[in-house]
Amino acid sequence: MTNIIETDKLNLFYTAFQALIDVDLKIERNRITALIGPSGCGKSTLLRVFNRMNDLIEGVKVSGSVKFDGKEILDNEIDLITLRKRIGMVFQRPNPFPLSVFENVVYGLRIHGEKRRSVLEAAAEKSLASVLLFDELKDKLNMNALGLSLEQQQRLCIARLLSVTPDVLLMDEPCSALDPFATMKIEELMTLLKKQYTIVIVTHNMQQAARISDECGYMLLGELVEFGETKQIFTAPVNKKTEDYITGRFG
Repeated sequence: MTNIIETDKLNLFYTAFQALIDVDLKIERNRITALIGPSGCGKSTLLRVFNRMNDLIEGVKVSGSVKFDGKEILDNEIDLITLRKRIGMVFQRPNPFPLSVFENVVYGLRIHGEKRRSVLEAAAEKSLASVLLFDELKDKLNMNALGLSLEQQQRLCIARLLSVTPDVLLMDEPCSALDPFATMKIEELMTLLKKQYTIVIVTHNMQQAARISDECGYMLLGELVEFGETKQIFTAPVNKKTEDYITGRFG
């Protein structure tokens, strides 16, 4: 396995508040990596570092190193549009645009200048098929995406990312707005997608992390307390703080 994302002594401040403290992390390709920990521990902040989404927040300062595919992404010269094309993000609540299903899926391609109808149609079919939605929606491509169920909307948002052929999918609690059955369907989808993509997921649901991730990191107060194979983290954690969280004695 090769690493696709590596951080070294990563620190992040929101003005005076330090949200990430000396985070060293290596994320392998084609695996699902879960970040767990109590609210406010830095999980989502760390996730947003990987595609520089924190840049949009006033007062943020970052130091250390974050490499994607061996290239430093904290450099000022980095092309953020290209970076965010290669490292896409899915949020807690599905956020389809108030457009047709088809236009949602090809939105990123249009942004990048693709106008050929044949290319857009092929990409839409491939992306929707990848998230197991094409058969359901092939006769409804012109319907408003806001009319879909929440689970379908979340799948659609993932398809929207896939249409621009990313390498990494960042998922910030992608099932928090879904019922248990819909959550199960999205988890099954993630397991399928990791054959082609690297997935990093933030979740408050420890059972979810245990079910679907290959590697897992426990965060507390901005620090990455422990990181390793998910089975080891959940059955034989090395750090007492991790054990306390996993067993419910803390957090």
